[in-house]
Amino acid sequence: MRLNQNTVLLGKKVALVPYTSEHVPRYHEWMKSEELRHLTASELLTLEQEYEMQCSWREDEDKCTFIVLDAAKWQAQPRPPEESCMVGDVNLFLTDLEDPTLGEIEVMIAEPSCRGKGLGTEASLLMMSYGVTKLGLTKFEAKIGQENEPSIRMFQKLHFKQVAVSNVFQEVTLRLAVSEAERQWLLEQTSHVEEKPYRAGLAEPVTATLCEQNWNYPLPRPDNCIGDKCAVSSG
Repeated sequence: MRLNQNTVLLGKKVALVPYTSEHVPRYHEWMKSEELRHLTASELLTLEQEYEMQCSWREDEDKCTFIVLDAAKWQAQPRPPEESCMVGDVNLFLTDLEDPTLGEIEVMIAEPSCRGKGLGTEASLLMMSYGVTKLGLTKFEAKIGQENEPSIRMFQKLHFKQVAVSNVFQEVTLRLAVSEAERQWLLEQTSHVEEKPYRAGLAEPVTATLCEQNWNYPLPRPDNCIGDKCAVSSG
């Protein structure tokens, strides 16, 4: 989603930044974990496919993705490489054509040493607040594997209620309707959050893509060079 391509949401424990090509190698390493693929219902992709996915998610208007960074590491001076601060990601999927005010939320804390410390909770709160204030969402849904009890408990603490169980897919569905009272609670929980421009406006320029920078052939540049990545083809 291009709406958040230059947005940073800075909380106490985490910072949410747009998913760029810089983050793909670390993300790809995470997804080699069979446990993470199982918990997130993901398939094993090649690095090339992961770059294609990052490009697609950047352009798709029905997907909003942030990379979750350890805020303390990210704000250290001198600032370390962003890749070294990555702990997970958080997503909103706006795929219900009959109800554009419903967003399916997913959060992943991929680094084992960072789990159980409240990072997933704050990342979810930041994303929900962004969904309510910037995307006009009034309902959230989370689909979680039945065995993933920590995630189920986390969303229940965020006022989600279990509404369905699928023994076929071995997952539970939780929902939250954002009433005025819930909206005020959510805004109170995120009142400390700072919204900043990504890298103080130094994000990768749209007109100087990696594809354009690396194009060394006597042919026109491909039309699918958009943003900070191009759709890579094996041909």
